[in-house]
Amino acid sequence: MTRSPHKLIPAEFSPVPSLDNTCEVVAVRDFAADLDAVALLVAAGTDLTAVVGLGTDALAAAGFDAEPGSSLVVAQDGHPLVLVGIGKADELDADKLRDAAAAAARATAKKGGRIGIEVPELALDARTVGQVLTEGARLARYRYAVLKAEPKEVPLALLQLKVAGADAAELTAGIEVATVTVRAAAIARDLANTPPGHLTATDLAEVAAELGAEFGFEVEAYDKAQLIEMGCGGILGVNAGSVEEPRLVVLTYMPDGDPSGHLGMVGKGIMYDSGGISLKPSDPMHLLMKMDMGGAAAVLAAFTALRDLGTPAAVSGWLCCTDNMPSGSAYKLGDVLTARNGKTVEIKNTDAEGRIAMMDGLALAVEAGVDAIVDIATLTGAAMMALGKSRAAVLGNDQAMVDRVRDAAQATDEPVWQLPLERRYRKQLDSDVADISNLGGPHAGATTAALFLDEFVAGTPWAHIDIAGTMSSDADDSWRSAGATGYGARLLANLAAGFSA
Repeated sequence: MTRSPHKLIPAEFSPVPSLDNTCEVVAVRDFAADLDAVALLVAAGTDLTAVVGLGTDALAAAGFDAEPGSSLVVAQDGHPLVLVGIGKADELDADKLRDAAAAAARATAKKGGRIGIEVPELALDARTVGQVLTEGARLARYRYAVLKAEPKEVPLALLQLKVAGADAAELTAGIEVATVTVRAAAIARDLANTPPGHLTATDLAEVAAELGAEFGFEVEAYDKAQLIEMGCGGILGVNAGSVEEPRLVVLTYMPDGDPSGHLGMVGKGIMYDSGGISLKPSDPMHLLMKMDMGGAAAVLAAFTALRDLGTPAAVSGWLCCTDNMPSGSAYKLGDVLTARNGKTVEIKNTDAEGRIAMMDGLALAVEAGVDAIVDIATLTGAAMMALGKSRAAVLGNDQAMVDRVRDAAQATDEPVWQLPLERRYRKQLDSDVADISNLGGPHAGATTAALFLDEFVAGTPWAHIDIAGTMSSDADDSWRSAGATGYGARLLANLAAGFSA
């Protein structure tokens, strides 16, 4: 990979996610004797006297009540046994089982990299059980350690699943799906966790090319000169203050046979967001601005899953990639930029840059004639203030498309909450000198940002996902590891896998 002359990085470093650090996951009837630990998922009211020699009262006295999240290490001959509570069995659903697997993986993390999870008979179908157990355990044990000389955590190398009454073939089918979805989420996490000096727009284009060659999708990257010819004034305007070139990365996946439809995905790829001339305050949030390309990372990662999930639709992606830096050449407040579709935009705040870069990608998606568009972006602090860090905002011009996103979010436990695309706020974006301005008033910032994007989809059915809050986690939270969460990769892959025009 060609290194930028502006980066003081060893030549051997590559931002391409490591795909060889995989974990073997197998369904078994009996655990291997050489496991480092076994986690037993325990429903409330289960008598474990025959298993651990302690009754329910004794376990409760030791601090284990089988409620979700509770755990207890029990000394045994051979490998340690970790009890993990799952609450009432009749209240257990796929999301809670995924969380329980994550708790099991974390509780055994210090024991080693070869673990087993034993599960009582459940009402859930075996394929779902295999998938969510694998997702929960593997995502919980994720760590970004490529820049550490001596990583402290032992990676998960072997995961054995022993599920009472479950068909092994169905369990294995679920495991195979999870292998694809976990890989996608890990790729998105790796990219978003990579420091901005190690992953520029140019680098991301090269990463995309390598991933496309491996996972069956085409990649074409447009450089600064080509973007000038294409009239992509949004990406170019945001890039004006940077010494690093921008890239528009176009991804194309085609299924075997006639496609069921054509879905467009647009991802915000601000590799680092200083705020530009509207400089951000130097507080801890600044450290997270390497993740302002989390939307582009989610789209790219989702593409790695399309072929293996048997996605029947054609899917195209536009990654709008640049950093946003202050300098003597940076775009300024009061400047007017011209988007790919000819619409002019007055800049009222250079820190509202994501929508500026994305307007070109949205216009190109319309030109491509897609049946529907979904965009994903770390777009507004307003969305995070409204919904916190556990749930993304979704808005759109077509309720059916928004509902598809909501269904995919529910299936993957990447939750969203619909906010209104309240068109009476559109006048807040009026400009005296251009067709539109890039900033609304002090209120409803998530909605006015979506209304800005709506100007560039030309009535195509469209949903917008604002992941400003969900892009990262301050600490380990169930299967969401501290740092970049990879939010959106599994959601988008699920959406595409079920998409039809």
